[in-house]
This record gives sequence, structure tokens and C-alpha cells, in this order.
Amino acid sequence: MESLYRRVYSDKLLEHFRNPRNVGEMADADAKATEGSLACGDMVTVFIKVDPSTNVITDIKFLSYGCAANIATMSVMTEMVKGMKLEEAKKLTFKDIVNALGGLPPTKMHCAVLSIDGLKSAIRSYELKRGLVKTPELDESLVRSELRHVMNPWLGRDIVSLGMVEAVEVKGGEVSVTLSLAKAGGFRDFILKEVNERLSALLNVKELKVVVKD
Repeated sequence: MESLYRRVYSDKLLEHFRNPRNVGEMADADAKATEGSLACGDMVTVFIKVDPSTNVITDIKFLSYGCAANIATMSVMTEMVKGMKLEEAKKLTFKDIVNALGGLPPTKMHCAVLSIDGLKSAIRSYELKRGLVKTPELDESLVRSELRHVMNPWLGRDIVSLGMVEAVEVKGGEVSVTLSLAKAGGFRDFILKEVNERLSALLNVKELKVVVKD
């Protein structure tokens, strides 16, 4: 296995894989985001801490459920963005991650893309909470759009495309969502937690009701 890794990956990638930086959860994170899917083999969660007076990312951590390239891309991404302002971090692309690691095999480019998706989703969550970006109108379209980021790890797709969101109602600041979780596998609680966290983070949500049909 070691000789195979050396033929496929750069020394820098292997070093980040063996000694990943900034791994772990962050209990006091200002924002977090999960992207990817366990069923597809790669899923990441990004936690960020931001200084509100400067918009500088003062701390960042990650959890990775994937291969060596997945872990390494997350590790180097967190090293790069710590100390950056949000606007700087948003300009990073997957190519910056690839270059920082000395290249990636074509079949592993998606890992670099996933690291950037996770970062930008966390930043978006923070900016929405802080009112740093224009708040989209709270309606059914916005709620469904947010739910498309909630993955069913068992099937590797989001809960909207899987038809697990049966109904969405928005009246003023009151949001009601009806979910069918018969396809949740062993990830029922995970999906419910993600739905509640994502929708509660939307501005102007005064009351959230999630109805579950098993």
C-alpha cells in the first residue's frame, strides 16, 4: 500500500495525510457546513471561527470521512485559510488546493473541489447569520434550496432530489417541513439534525416545525 501511495501521490500530500492539520470538532464554532456523502465515499464538515471586527478566520477545523486525498486536501485548505479574511478565502479555487499539494491524480480532483465547497458553505452560513450578505426572501423556494444541502449519506444524494421532502409551508416567519425518512437507513437522526440546524440558521425564521413520517 505504501509503495502504491508513493506512485500516485506527491510527498506533500502524503505528509498532510499522515499528519493532518486542524482535525477535530469545534464546539464554539461561529458556523459549520457539511458537504459530500458517505455513500459516495467522501464527506467533510468544516467549522470556522471568525473575528467579527475584522472578518478574519481565526480558527478552522474539519472532520473528514474519506480517502488519503480527501484528508490531505482538507488539511492543506485549513492551513491556507487560517488568518485570511472572508473575502480572500472565498476567492480560493480547487486549483489552489491542487497546486499547494503538488498535484492530484485526475480521479481525485473531486476531493479538492469538495474541500472548497465545504469552506464556502461554512462562510455562507456565517455571512447569513451575521447579515453580511443580502438576506434572500424567506419562502418555499429558499427553504427547498437550503434542504438540497442536506445529504442522505445512505443513498449519496440530497433529501430533496430523493423525494424525502413531502411538503414545505412558509407563513411569515413560521416554517413547516414534512419529511419522509423511510429511506434514511441508519441516518435518521443525522438528517433531522442537519435539517434543523440549516433551517434554524436562516434569518427571519421565527418558528420551525419539522414533521417526520417514517
